[in-house]
Parts: sequence; structure tokens; C-alpha cells
Amino acid sequence: MRAAVALVAALAGCGDVVVAPQGDGGASADVEVRADGRVVGGPFAARVVSFAAGAGASFGHAAMPDVVLGPPQGAGDLRGSTDVVSLGHGGEIVLAFEREVVDGPGPDFVVFENAFVVPGIEERYWEELGEVSVSADGASWVAFPCDPQGARPHAGCAGWNPVYANPTNGLSPLDPRVAGGDPFDLATVGLASARFVRIRDLATQGLMPPATGFDLDAVGVIHAR
Repeated sequence: MRAAVALVAALAGCGDVVVAPQGDGGASADVEVRADGRVVGGPFAARVVSFAAGAGASFGHAAMPDVVLGPPQGAGDLRGSTDVVSLGHGGEIVLAFEREVVDGPGPDFVVFENAFVVPGIEERYWEELGEVSVSADGASWVAFPCDPQGARPHAGCAGWNPVYANPTNGLSPLDPRVAGGDPFDLATVGLASARFVRIRDLATQGLMPPATGFDLDAVGVIHAR
């Protein structure tokens, strides 16, 4: 429970997100603290609805589903996090949230991958891009427009910004200005709310070994109800 309280404190002032403590008498607790200390739910994905791995996917599968639940484990500009699951070439994953993602001012949720700057090569990034779609019911989907073949910035795509926030450094995972990751605004696709996020690997770089497709770390909700 102390971990949940610490998370609530760390997220104070982060937009409209409200994290209810466990044991609040509701139908289900918003925050679950696992035995290993991982925080699940609240403003992060609560469960994996489906996972269809593509060719070449292997990393992180033994740690599913917990590896993609809870806050990001960012490692900064020069090193991608290993707290991820690889989708493989063309693979996809669908995540569900306890609270609805709602359209508020600015970005509404953030997708965290493990992109990083290639050391010694100016303006060269290791990035494995993904298409992001949202749904209110898990059946009808709307995809964010994404051009994976274009030059940076890859607006509308996920997987191209390094991640800085992790539970040890005090950076808010729900403030893209400091957390890193790729922010998305529901207004872009004309939705007022969503409860599901789907990410599909786009396999845009030839993906020779050791690339294993889009590597998902976490998804954080900035505006929720």
C-alpha cells in the first residue's frame, strides 16, 4: 500500500488523473500493487486484452503481462529500457484501462517504447515504430494518422522518442515534457473518450537482428475519469 500512496504523491498535479487508493469501497481498486512492487492500474494499463506476436518476437514474453502494466522504466537518451515486450514484425497488442481516457486539453495519453540515440552517430535514432489505435468498446477502432516512412518527427506514430521517467528518478510519467515517450490527443481522431489502446508494429526499418519490432514499455493516461 505504501507503494500506491507514493505513486499518488508522485502524480499529484498531473492533469485530471485521479488515482483512488485501494480499499476505497468501490467495485474494484484503481491501483494494485503486486508482490514485486509493480503498480498496476490507476493511470496505467490494467490488463492485456490480446497479444499477437509477429515474426522475430521473443524478448520479454516470459514477463507478460506485467511487463507492460504500470509506469514506464525509462533509461534515457542513450540506452533503451529492457522492461519491455517485443511485438515482432507486424505484431500487435491491445490494452484496457480501469478508467476511461477522455479528451482534455493537450495530450490525453502517452505510449512508452524504448527508442534511443545511437551513440557516436549524430541525429541517428534506434526507433521501431508502431501504429496506435483507440476504441471505446474494443470493437470499433480509430487509428492515429502515422507516416512511418517520413523523416523525424514521426507525428502520430509511437516508438520514436526516448523515455526518461522511471519509478526511481521522480520524473512524472504523465508529463510528456519531462517523461519522454510519444503523446496522443483523442481530438486528433475525433473521439471524446476511449477505454482501449491497440499498438501494431509497422516494421519500417528492415528490422535485421537484433531488432524485434516495436518494444512496448507502458501506456500512461493523462486525462481520465
